[in-house]
Amino acid sequence: MAYILHIETSTKQCSVAIGYKGKCISEKKLLSQNYSHEEKLHVFIQEALEEVNLDISELGAVSVSKGPGSFTGLRIGVAAAKGICFALDLPLIAVNTLKLMIQPYLERKDIDFLIPMLDARRMEVYTAIYDKLGNCIQQTNAHVLTESSFQKIVGDSNCFIIGNGALKFQNIKPRIKAYFSESIYHPSAKDMCSLSWEHNLNRNYEDINSFEPYYLKDFQTTLPKNNK
Repeated sequence: MAYILHIETSTKQCSVAIGYKGKCISEKKLLSQNYSHEEKLHVFIQEALEEVNLDISELGAVSVSKGPGSFTGLRIGVAAAKGICFALDLPLIAVNTLKLMIQPYLERKDIDFLIPMLDARRMEVYTAIYDKLGNCIQQTNAHVLTESSFQKIVGDSNCFIIGNGALKFQNIKPRIKAYFSESIYHPSAKDMCSLSWEHNLNRNYEDINSFEPYYLKDFQTTLPKNNK
């Protein structure tokens, strides 16, 4: 049970990682504006396994980033994870996408709160608030950004904003003490490894038959104006 395959497809970045007892030992990823998940995901899985000379039959579990995020990306990632679990009779682990996003930034001494943001529609983001130890202060939600967003919760504390929705917040000049990374952070499978291992040790597995991505909101499409 020491090896876990990790799949992350919640944004335009498709990534796969192999973890060994909570440590990433192989990673493959590609950020594509055209959502190349369907054509790249299984290739990345095979390449990641080959890189560490691991046969797929040696896996102990499969972990997937469950959302929120892109409807199409999440559907592809979850379908692949469930397919492998069914075929090999492996347990399925699901990790909240927003929680995995904060993993590289935990315990920073200059930050009080971490606020991951995934782009939704218009000025809306999928977000949550965590303290620097990773404790959830505000649960995952769909939030329409304004200048005063999060002010009542974080007050004058230092907040680090990450994710592909961060630029929206930065552009409206928020009233909180918000700090932003120089580059856009996209959720990555390698950042799932420690979380997934913890789930594995606690045998916190999903029901493969009933598990679905955490879309958070119903799928919406915009019809052409001439459609009635």
